[in-house]
Amino acid sequence: MFLSIQDLVAQFSSWVWGIPLLILLIGGGLYLFIYSGLVPFRYIGHAVAILRGKYDKADSPGDLSHYEALSSAIAATVGMGNISGVAIAIATGGPGAIFWMWVSAFVGMATKFFTCSLSVMYRGKDENGNVKGGPMYVITEGLGKQWKPLAVFFASAGLIGTLPAFQANQLTQTLIDVFQVQKENDFVAKLLLGITIAIIVALVIFGGIKRIGSVAGKLVPLMVVVYLVTVGTILILRIENVPGIFSLIFEDAFSGKSVLGGTLGVLIITGVKRAAFSNEAGLGTAPMMHGTAKTKEPIREGLVAMLGPAIDTLLVCSLTALAILASGVWKDFQGNGISMTLAAFDAVLPYNSGSVILTICVLIFAFSTLFTYSFYGFSCLSFLTNTKIGKNYNYIYILTIVIASIIKLDFVINLIDSAYALMAIPTVLSTLILAPKVKKEATKYFHKLKTNSFES
Repeated sequence: MFLSIQDLVAQFSSWVWGIPLLILLIGGGLYLFIYSGLVPFRYIGHAVAILRGKYDKADSPGDLSHYEALSSAIAATVGMGNISGVAIAIATGGPGAIFWMWVSAFVGMATKFFTCSLSVMYRGKDENGNVKGGPMYVITEGLGKQWKPLAVFFASAGLIGTLPAFQANQLTQTLIDVFQVQKENDFVAKLLLGITIAIIVALVIFGGIKRIGSVAGKLVPLMVVVYLVTVGTILILRIENVPGIFSLIFEDAFSGKSVLGGTLGVLIITGVKRAAFSNEAGLGTAPMMHGTAKTKEPIREGLVAMLGPAIDTLLVCSLTALAILASGVWKDFQGNGISMTLAAFDAVLPYNSGSVILTICVLIFAFSTLFTYSFYGFSCLSFLTNTKIGKNYNYIYILTIVIASIIKLDFVINLIDSAYALMAIPTVLSTLILAPKVKKEATKYFHKLKTNSFES
C-alpha cells in the first residue's frame, strides 16, 4: 500500500510541476520583475540600512524586527535545499540546472518584494488581536472575503508543504553517512537520531515566534560565514577547474543534455523546482514571517525580503554548486542529495575533514530551518481553525521529524514538491492581482525617502 502511495505522489508531483505552473512561477515573477521597473533593485543599499535597524521603532505593530524577520525567513530557506537540493538538481538535470536556478532567483527577488510588501499591507489579526501575515490574509483582506476559498486552499496545502520532512530526512542521512553506520543497523540508528532531533527542535519551537526569531538571528550569520569560508577553500584548492565550471553551466543550460538525458524543458523545470525549494519565492512561506515584522511601512519589509533570494540562491546555492562541480565527483557518482555533497567535500579537503565540516554546516542549516518551519505550519492551522488549535501543529511537526528520518528520500521530495506547487498557485495569483497596489505604495514610499518626509 505504501508503495502505491509513493507512486501516486510521484505521478502527481510530475504532473503538477508541468508547463502551466512553470509559466505561473517564472512568467509571473518575470512580469513582476518588469512591472516593478527594476526600482526596488536600485534601493538594495537602502534595504541593508533597514536591515541594520536604522528605521526600527519600538511602537510599530508586529513581533519581530526587520533583521529578525529576514533572519527567520532565511533560516527557513537557507537549509538542506542549499546543500542537498543543489546536489539533487545536478544529479537530475546536470550543471545547466544551476543556470535556471539563478534565473529563478532574480525573478524571485521581484516576487519576494511584492509578496512580502503585501503581507504587511494586508495583515490580519487572530482572535487575541495579534498581528498575522501571509498569503491567506493577503487574499482575504486584499481581495475580499469572497476569495476565502483560495486562502483556505493555500493554508491547507501549507500544512503539508511546511512539514519538516526533507530537512529531517537529509540531516539523519548525513549523520548516517558520516559515522558509516552498518546497513543492518540503519533503521534503528535513523529512528534514534530522529527522536534526538525532535527533542532538540521541541525545546525551541514551543517557546513561540519570539524565541524562534532570537535563535535564528544568531544562527544565520554564523552558518553563512562558515559555509562561505569552507567552499572558498575548496575553490582555491581546485582553482584550475573554476573557469571551466562557469562555461559548463552556461553551455549545459541550453543544450538539454541533462544527466538523465532529459529535454531542455526538463532541465528548466529541475532548476526552477530546486530554486523554489531553496528560496521559496512565490510559494508563500516567507510572507508569513515578514508579515510579523515591526513596521508601518510595507515597502520597507518588501525591500528587506528581496535580499532573501540573493543570499539564499545567488550566494549559498552557488557555493554548493561550485564545490560539487569543482570536485568532479558529480560525473560518476551513484547517489543523490547530501551524499553527493559529502563526497565532493571529502574529495577536495585533506584528511577527510570535508565530512566533519559539512556535518557542522548541515547541523546548523538543518536546525535553523527546523526551528522556523514550525511557525509556518502553526500559522496555516491557526488560520483554518484558531490559535489554540494551531498550537497543536507543533506536536504533529515533532512527530513528522521522527517519521521522516526513516522513510525514503524520493517520497519526501515528491510530497513536499507537490505541496509547494499547490501553495504557489494562490500566492502568485493574488500577488499578480494586487501588484498595482504595491506599485502605488512603492511610488509614495520612495518619494518620502527622497524628500525625507517620514513620520517621526
